Amino acid sequence: MKFSRIRSAAMAVGLTASTLTACAQQADFDEVGCQMAIMLQNSHFARLKFNDMSQRFLDDFLRDLDSGKSYFTQEDIDRFNRQYGDNLAEMLMKKESMAAAIDIYGTFKKRVEARVAEGKRVLAANEFDFAKEESIQRSRKDAAWPKTEEEAMQLWRQQIKEAVLSETLRRDMIAQMAAKQGKENPLKADKDPKEKIALRYERFLHSVVQDVDDEDVAAMFLSAVARSFDPHTDYMSTREMDRFRDGMKNELVGIGALLQGEEDGATKIMGIVVGGPADKQGTLKLNDRIVAVDPDGDGPREMVDIMFMKIDKVVDLIRGQEATPVRLKAEPAGGAPGETVLINIVRAKVALKDEQASAEIIDMKAPSGEATRLGIITLPSFYADFDEGKVRCSVDVERLLERLKEEGIDGLMLDLRNNGGGALEEVRRMTGFFTPRGPVVQVKNTFGERQVKESDRKEPIYDGPMIVLTDKSSASASEILAGALQDNNRAVIVGESSTFGKGTVQQPMDISRMLPFFKARDKAGTLKVTIQKFYRPSGSSTQKMGVIPDVVLPSLTDALEVGEAFLDHPLEHDLIGRAPDFNPMKKEQLFLQTLKDLSTKRVSASKDFSYIIEDVTKAKARIRENSISLNMAERKKELDEIDAQQQQRNAERKERFAGVQTTDKKDMTFFKLTLDDVEKGADIQKYDPSAETEGYMRKAKDETAELDETPPWPSALDPHKREGVQILGDLVDVTRNARMAGMIER
Repeated sequence: MKFSRIRSAAMAVGLTASTLTACAQQADFDEVGCQMAIMLQNSHFARLKFNDMSQRFLDDFLRDLDSGKSYFTQEDIDRFNRQYGDNLAEMLMKKESMAAAIDIYGTFKKRVEARVAEGKRVLAANEFDFAKEESIQRSRKDAAWPKTEEEAMQLWRQQIKEAVLSETLRRDMIAQMAAKQGKENPLKADKDPKEKIALRYERFLHSVVQDVDDEDVAAMFLSAVARSFDPHTDYMSTREMDRFRDGMKNELVGIGALLQGEEDGATKIMGIVVGGPADKQGTLKLNDRIVAVDPDGDGPREMVDIMFMKIDKVVDLIRGQEATPVRLKAEPAGGAPGETVLINIVRAKVALKDEQASAEIIDMKAPSGEATRLGIITLPSFYADFDEGKVRCSVDVERLLERLKEEGIDGLMLDLRNNGGGALEEVRRMTGFFTPRGPVVQVKNTFGERQVKESDRKEPIYDGPMIVLTDKSSASASEILAGALQDNNRAVIVGESSTFGKGTVQQPMDISRMLPFFKARDKAGTLKVTIQKFYRPSGSSTQKMGVIPDVVLPSLTDALEVGEAFLDHPLEHDLIGRAPDFNPMKKEQLFLQTLKDLSTKRVSASKDFSYIIEDVTKAKARIRENSISLNMAERKKELDEIDAQQQQRNAERKERFAGVQTTDKKDMTFFKLTLDDVEKGADIQKYDPSAETEGYMRKAKDETAELDETPPWPSALDPHKREGVQILGDLVDVTRNARMAGMIER
């Protein structure tokens, strides 16, 4: 759900339906809404009855605007239901829907203005009684709307009180941590908590009232309509589609800087890409604050004030065509108050190297004592350049895999954690790197027609012991790959209780092509619509259920509502027949029971996994209670208990981790392998994974974060990755023993 965009994509003062079509070149968004409605009815997999969905359109739009039920009142909701609850579908088809969107958003804007004004009054009055026994709900997802404006204001005052209390306690804790460590308090010059909260509301108000254009208004409403069909059908504005393409290419055209919005309205430089345009120009520094942007340098456009502007809009101003200039007005870090400089930077392509596939090698001893070389490929997403085809993750993984084979790995781990998916063609091709030619995924359209997509290699590149590491964020293409390898009994799946559960296929459709011939087409946007469901070679859908690992590891997500099943309007899980010519390998060759037994023994003895299980229990209790105290003494007691527990854990971990790190250095040798290394034919580079490295980006120092005394994972192996390495070592060991005994073929 694009909640962050919807909350901040707001309507300017005095915007009316006529202004949406005032620009001769910009598409009429009433027309766009009508064509999108037709496309949804003709193309969406579920074939829902469009005329029956008006109430859902309205409910989703309202929830997107006000998910915490803090702005609208029940009186507002009742009026919206009377006027639009049965009519939005018809209004879309009659090209009249923008009037409803403007009316609803206009009310939202007024409510936000009233809440922020009240917030300023309450903060200025400073009449907070933190000794009072009072509490608010942690989540208002299932709460009723406030009946009246006065009830809404009372709720708002409590939320302001909670914000001030939280900020006050946070500052006290940071001050105590700094004093305990003999360091200077990094927040000593920070604004008063109440002033900081006021600025936070000011930024939000700016995003609601001023930081808007016609494209935002349309995207806000049309996105809610599209996502009413299922969580992954969506309307994407032209800007969003450009960002999506950049993300799939793993590159963008800009200055190579990481931005962060500050509460006082400026935009702070938090990172600079090494070798990028800003780095080469040399003037822009970490912690500099950008206050204005001239998007074309000395060109016809003027400097744009970006104070309190949304980060994505600041990014849009800074990005542009390759080899064109952009001018930044910046307050230098450490400069005199009010000092500003003008910085001219020429835009260039910036590779997002942290999103590329990468590899590492671990030389270690197997449980039998025999030397073992394990390869690990980390794939953050199934990226691909849809326009030119120059960037493809399957090509990158193929190059890394071939190199790992040359280095003589005995086992392979494919890390798909936090991989939300991507290009279907890439996963189809990649599956063939590990399996003989055969079914990878089955695809079914709305008419029930099935298509089987097969890998295109006659023989795999790598056929040795293999595991796949997954978590709740492994989705879509990740689930296709993990599911195909599991069905084929080719790899052992290890990870959290399940993957995400996205089993649907989307197709982007350019709405401008559907508009009447003489209508303006600029910024019409794109409909990303669900047209198919995919199924594993065995016939099971991953929809809602995901891929269940062969070896399940405890995780904090066990306490959270993470996954497709918890989204709004997900399609259902179902089964179809097995794919023709599906001929899986022998499951016995995975030695699953042996691996499970060995893993269970380690996990049961693991202090870190016991901490996770303890945290899951507490998190579930907090979610059930759904209450936050506004009493300072109670909150301080809770925080002190949490802090005491954390200190106890840190002390235990520091002692234990020192021993683990010593053992790792004795038993493990680490090598890293990047795509640049492969391209240059460079030798694998021995490195210490526990040592901090600059990487592809220099990042600003976070003095507050540095007060956290939680020790880093030994050898940068978090519990899940470390257990994955151990399981892979077990698999290599038992496979060797079985081959030596003649139980399996080479």
